[in-house]
Amino acid sequence: MDKRIFVTKPFIPDLDEYIEELKEVWGNRWITNMGPKHEELKEKLKDYLGVERIELFTNGHMAIELSLQALGLTEGEVITSPFTFISTTHAIVRAGLTPVFCDIDPTDFTIDPAQIESHITEKTVAILPIHVYGNICHIEEIQEIADRHGLKVLYDAAHTFGETYKGKGIGSYGDVSCFSFHATKVYNTAEGGGACFKDPKIGEKLQFIKDFGIIDEERIGYTGPNAKMNELCAVMGICNLRHVEEEISKRGAITARYREHLEGVKGIRLNPVNKDVKSNHAYFPAVFDKDAFGSDRNDVFDALRKEDIGARKYFYPITTATDCYKDRFDADETPIAKQISESVLSLPLYGDLALEDVDRICRIILSCSK
Repeated sequence: MDKRIFVTKPFIPDLDEYIEELKEVWGNRWITNMGPKHEELKEKLKDYLGVERIELFTNGHMAIELSLQALGLTEGEVITSPFTFISTTHAIVRAGLTPVFCDIDPTDFTIDPAQIESHITEKTVAILPIHVYGNICHIEEIQEIADRHGLKVLYDAAHTFGETYKGKGIGSYGDVSCFSFHATKVYNTAEGGGACFKDPKIGEKLQFIKDFGIIDEERIGYTGPNAKMNELCAVMGICNLRHVEEEISKRGAITARYREHLEGVKGIRLNPVNKDVKSNHAYFPAVFDKDAFGSDRNDVFDALRKEDIGARKYFYPITTATDCYKDRFDADETPIAKQISESVLSLPLYGDLALEDVDRICRIILSCSK
């Protein structure tokens, strides 16, 4: 039996449950092109997320990239953060837009609203903030800035499925909020993504854009890829949605156990508890200060790896320091994001992780203190 501990493991339903849902697909042979299961999942997600409208995609990246297109943003600058998965930056660039990088708030790792306005120019068309590790962006401040300057707001909400802010589903904020349903997330459809929005015109465009831009049998009105979620992934999503609250609850217990061991340890800073947020316990990052703790992030990473325990330097490097962007952007212009990326480690977290394994992980981490 494999004794390794991974940084995450996907939740999957019982095989019999999945097969039962698949019977309708086998019966009608409707495998893609917005079939019955696709439409059923949309309705269930709207209810669970507390949003008015949602469109589904092959993945979260396509949700962001095509939402930028649906918002009519074909050129100009988009203010965002480099402290994110590379997909966020890629989506802006691939949409023909120019990312402008703003530094992050050191307390919650989301874009610093106090620095946003200094990056606004006559070319700015949107703000694309990222909810990080389940931490919610400074929503009210960002929206106030956007309204004052006439900018669109599109949230990368990949880390916040199922969360609420002040009792309201996180997907209902901004012009669009985009989720990832990748296997590594709290909720998955194996591969998939979704975009939530209020304006029905955005939804009409997204329906066409994600299907090659096809409007009907004789009209193609947009330049679009094939980004439709298929029925097999939709079935996985329907099954997993039944169990997501249980998964979140299990993750919450694991998070609490980590805090029991690591809260207040000199040189370790844990993810903050967000006010007014119902957490999904998506990630458990820890920031290490070598001077205070005695070992740096890399030392802890290596110590865990020697024991076949996976952790992840997430996010490292920041997107502006990656090979494909480092000659175009300067990572030193966002010093806080760069410093956090060099100090943070995401610890193993998934519903099936045994509390005894959490204890062992923490013992190894604490043994690194000198």
